[in-house]
Amino acid sequence: MRHFDLIIIGTGSGNAILDERFADWDVAVVEKGVGSDSSYGGTCLNVGCIPTKMFVHTADVANSPTAGERLGVGVRLDEVRWREIRDRVFGRIDTIAESGKRFRRDENPNVTLYEGTARFTAARELRVETTEGPTTISADRVVIAAGGRPVIPEVPGIEDVEYHTSDSVMRLESLPESMIIMGTGFIGAEFAHIFSALGVRVTMVGRSGRVLRGEDDDISARFTELAARQWDLRLNRREIEVSGSEEGVRLRLDGPEGAETLEARTLLVATGRRPNSDLLDTAAAGIETAEDGKVKVDSTQRTTVEGMWALGDVSSEYELKHVANHEERVVQHNLLYPDTPIESDHRFVPHAVFSEPQIASVGLTEQRAAEYGIRYVTATQDYGGIAYGWAMEDTTGFAKLLADPATGKLLGAHIIGPQAPTVIQPLVQAMEFGIDARSMARGQYWIHPAMPELVENALLGLPLD
Repeated sequence: MRHFDLIIIGTGSGNAILDERFADWDVAVVEKGVGSDSSYGGTCLNVGCIPTKMFVHTADVANSPTAGERLGVGVRLDEVRWREIRDRVFGRIDTIAESGKRFRRDENPNVTLYEGTARFTAARELRVETTEGPTTISADRVVIAAGGRPVIPEVPGIEDVEYHTSDSVMRLESLPESMIIMGTGFIGAEFAHIFSALGVRVTMVGRSGRVLRGEDDDISARFTELAARQWDLRLNRREIEVSGSEEGVRLRLDGPEGAETLEARTLLVATGRRPNSDLLDTAAAGIETAEDGKVKVDSTQRTTVEGMWALGDVSSEYELKHVANHEERVVQHNLLYPDTPIESDHRFVPHAVFSEPQIASVGLTEQRAAEYGIRYVTATQDYGGIAYGWAMEDTTGFAKLLADPATGKLLGAHIIGPQAPTVIQPLVQAMEFGIDARSMARGQYWIHPAMPELVENALLGLPLD
């Protein structure tokens, strides 16, 4: 059994831990992807935020005819070259993933790369199943950054048909004529936008009565309304059975009006993700996990076992790359400087949904503030109420703010509309640095007639004490 100073499990954000300060450490990096299934670089690079947003931008361009009509511009979508789109995206992604793996394997003499599945056999001890056979390794310190994987619901027949998840659907050989998307969360919403904009007939199926039900109620309600205009939206449904059909796949549902049957060429399962802690057998190492499988960590990202840390989707309630990167920097510091540990800051974590329209959010939703008994005031500003909104002829987007009526400090911000993830950033800054709404609105110039006036007007609309 070979012993190391440090083992890092996972090559997403965990891969970024190693810099020149670790040059004299003997390090093992473990990545479960092997050969053609290699996923060096993690979820974000290979099957998550980066490739999906490259597809989203393409979908936004493909939607130009729809936007042009209301502006008096006749634009036509003549052709969608799916394989060219796909190969442009992964021609870049795969090259980056391969070069990252090659750098660690060939250019870091202090790093040993193990490709294969790993399971704990004891605290800080792993058995790795590689193509060359099993090997056991141990270390003084271990970082678990093993990410997560798609959840497959227990629907009768689903294992007997061909289906896709977010891990595979972007590599389809051809663009299907029709697609059923099972799930109404952010993954389903983004892929519904991508494929419908490229000409696929999309049917979205959900068990609840809203799309993106985790968002503020007003945001979710507006998005659900707009989603129903774009896609065949089937809410409050329960999946009864999946089977093959001449068209491709058949899905039987039980809904408010009784039994229904849907058929489509392709089925995309987008019902959430789960942490990979069970694949690692963390219990064998004595590591405690929560009911949802997340590895339990304290504010320094330390697990319940001495000398072991965890970060990213395997442990964090925020399955977001920017959170994983933040936690990686915390773990990196605490490995290098154990006598002066630092803590992760998860107070104001923003997120975005890159669908049509876009959504961005940070802080408390109105329903959560009410649930917690927090005193708040709220203000809403429509895109259509600012000059740039007039230019876009936007009639559906808005920003909604929550603030403490006594101090004016922002409690939450929620935006639905064009460039929402960009427009929200000043509000994230204000919350992080404690800037009150009036100071933020009146203490600086706001470019006119730019889109951030949406934020300015929403701030001015807050009824503060």
